[in-house]
Amino acid sequence: MTSRYGITVPFGGIPLAEHRDIYRELVDLGYTDVWTAEADGSDGFTPLALAAAWAPELRLGVAIIPAFTRGPALLAQSAASLADAAPGRFVMGIGSSSNVIVERWNGIPFEEPYKRTRDVVRFMKAAMGGEKISETYDSFDIKGFRLGIRPAEQPPILVAALREGMLKMAGREGDGAIINWLSADDVTTVAPIVHAAAEKAGKPAPEIAARIFVCPSEDAETVREQAKFAIAAYLNVPVYAAFHEWMGRSEVLGGMWQNWKDGDRKAALAAIPDSVVDELIIHGSPDECREHIGRYVEAGVDTPALAVMPFAGVDPLQAVRDLAPA
Repeated sequence: MTSRYGITVPFGGIPLAEHRDIYRELVDLGYTDVWTAEADGSDGFTPLALAAAWAPELRLGVAIIPAFTRGPALLAQSAASLADAAPGRFVMGIGSSSNVIVERWNGIPFEEPYKRTRDVVRFMKAAMGGEKISETYDSFDIKGFRLGIRPAEQPPILVAALREGMLKMAGREGDGAIINWLSADDVTTVAPIVHAAAEKAGKPAPEIAARIFVCPSEDAETVREQAKFAIAAYLNVPVYAAFHEWMGRSEVLGGMWQNWKDGDRKAALAAIPDSVVDELIIHGSPDECREHIGRYVEAGVDTPALAVMPFAGVDPLQAVRDLAPA
């Protein structure tokens, strides 16, 4: 297995104020990283700020902060503050996110996501380097900004990437890629694209971090039934649908996509093959889950960031203990 082994935080239903002992237990269990997300729950930075204070042994990663939902200067301030609080232990993840989060939930036009993500990465790199920035980027203008806080170590910036354009940008402009909603076999397609782009740009080997959805339960029937709701919720979002078309799943997911467009949610769920669930969501005994996670690492993932899916009555905290590397 990789030397890194992360888990997604915070845990739903548990107030952030009650996570101190959880973070301490993660250290004892052998987890090396905690990773947040930012959608409709906690923001991406606050849980990591708490972890920085409560569990300084952990590396902190955010996967991801959308490139649209904060202004560039504020985003640089937030990242620099966390990097200053946890020197050498913070990894910044930036991505386009989706039209659902950006446009429908935040009221911000989801326009030219590739350019916006690229421009934010370039701006962040310059800002973290202490430059005074006055520049017209393709997607925004900056006039006279200089970051007032300089972290001792600049955090790596990983780019959330699905298809080839973003994957190449992650290797060329960023320090690696964040990938999710893909199978272990899919990693063998996407990881080499990132590495080739980094090599061509003369950069060090990039980090590949993957959010991996896991449910340590042997009740396969219930897990598959409930997992199909999660798959339908994500893989009907245009950016994820396009990704899985590119990965060659048009035939196996075509029925779901068509029924979803027709408004027949029940038929859409029924059209998701069990084989797709088994590829995208790890389930089974804890040992079987660890073996499956290992396949992602063998395929090219440097940092697995597990996300526990509480299907079939699985208790998330017990799942974390069951899946621990130590």
